[in-house]
Amino acid sequence: MIRGVHTMFYSSEPEAFRAFLRDKLGFPYTDVGGGWLIFDLPEADMGCHPADEAEGKRSGTHDISFYCDDIERTVADLAARGVEFTGPVVDQGYGLVTHFRVPGGFAVQLYQPRYTRGSSRGPEEPRITPMEMQE
Repeated sequence: MIRGVHTMFYSSEPEAFRAFLRDKLGFPYTDVGGGWLIFDLPEADMGCHPADEAEGKRSGTHDISFYCDDIERTVADLAARGVEFTGPVVDQGYGLVTHFRVPGGFAVQLYQPRYTRGSSRGPEEPRITPMEMQE
């Protein structure tokens, strides 16, 4: 059974990016050796959006965003840690959105969603544990 999502960023400055995630964003991590840090993220959700070539969103591409409960407070906290934002917080309809720069020369979205996680669930199917599958 799937129990999580592993996400990856590719950066031209991976060591600096790892230090940014550890020191600026404060994510706990596991050091798996050789300079590799695997970060333990607090929670995740996943959306499935339509491709839109005009906006550079080709089919088969991915996007990683961070979200928070209070974007103004989160922006202030991160800015105090030296995180550089690319612009002000704007209302995009689905949430309040801004972007911040990361090592490697690109920006990542931070947003405060308007939806409530888990507020509309599909039909529940009985869960079968691995032990039950062996019986």
